[in-house]
Amino acid sequence: MIRTHVLICGGTGCTSSNSPAIRAAMEKEIAAKGLEEEVKVVQTGCFGLCALGPIMIVYPDGTFYSRVTEADVPEIVEEHLLKGRPVQRLVYNDTGDEKKVDGPVSLSETGFYKKQMRLALRNCGVIYPVVIDEYIVMDGYAALGKVLTEMTPEGSY
Repeated sequence: MIRTHVLICGGTGCTSSNSPAIRAAMEKEIAAKGLEEEVKVVQTGCFGLCALGPIMIVYPDGTFYSRVTEADVPEIVEEHLLKGRPVQRLVYNDTGDEKKVDGPVSLSETGFYKKQMRLALRNCGVIYPVVIDEYIVMDGYAALGKVLTEMTPEGSY
């Protein structure tokens, strides 16, 4: 049973910052620790914060790691995935302070996203955009389904 999802950005910015190698290293380390039945690594589309890449988010707690390197992977697997302790030095901190906040910082809590209401791009960074099943699971076609099954041409918007 999958208990944890590790989302790694596969957007252009993060890819140019070596996210494919980080993903490979993460999958290898997870297998080495015997966690492949519990932890799933997911390549996603762009999170929109390219300057902070490579970006990794661990769910269900939503810990947002930025500027991850291959060298960080064993520590993330050991500390976060095995022991449940986020690696504080990698947790994104947009306050500008050296002091890290207590507990995980989720993507939605960052200054970049906090005041945004994402509609069209709400699944960006959450799903892998080339896999249509992921879009469907996130109700990607719900509006179309409503239009085709519940609305009439005379209906209001």
